[in-house]
Amino acid sequence: MGDGERTSGSDAVDERKRSTLRRFAALGAAGPLARLADDGDARDSDARDAIAGYLAATPGAHFSKVRDDLGLATGESQHHLRRLERTGAIESRRDGDYRRFFPADAFDAFEQVALGHLRRETARGMIIALLRDPETAPSALAARVGVSRPTVSKRAADLERAGLLARADGYALVRPATLLTLLVRYADSFDEATRAFAAEADDLIRVDP
Repeated sequence: MGDGERTSGSDAVDERKRSTLRRFAALGAAGPLARLADDGDARDSDARDAIAGYLAATPGAHFSKVRDDLGLATGESQHHLRRLERTGAIESRRDGDYRRFFPADAFDAFEQVALGHLRRETARGMIIALLRDPETAPSALAARVGVSRPTVSKRAADLERAGLLARADGYALVRPATLLTLLVRYADSFDEATRAFAAEADDLIRVDP
């Protein structure tokens, strides 16, 4: 390859960023909330469409994840997220140290809280284990998830406070069909283990009334 054909590392990074933005912008532009925050600047509109598309595919993502996955600058991300929220395209919810973002009017309060916890690896692993086997004893969850028993106990308390888990007699998920549906529908936005679970669980989904 001649010198004129070489691609520098920074050029490759820029092209990956542009490719990512184009991919999610296509999702956002095709959605019902497309261009709600259009101010006539095509570049700004593309970035906002990308954020809208990304959140449609990755609901419950927090600020840093949105910024990093789309390769945006901090100030740029803050500006566009504020504008999208102000125009009613997205909404947000405080979740401990995080602020999580969702497409507007797409999820009820339970689902928003659930998605926030499903984006935490240990909590997600515990929920998947209990969906696979609702009779899983608390003492067995640590081995299933690959964490310590104190960690399981702490995360179980978090899930109980969030209204996702009952601990009166062992561990019982609240609205398990909803949790299953969220995991399967958004499996690609989690990890390989969730995608594997979704592949085996897809035909078990029952829609919550």
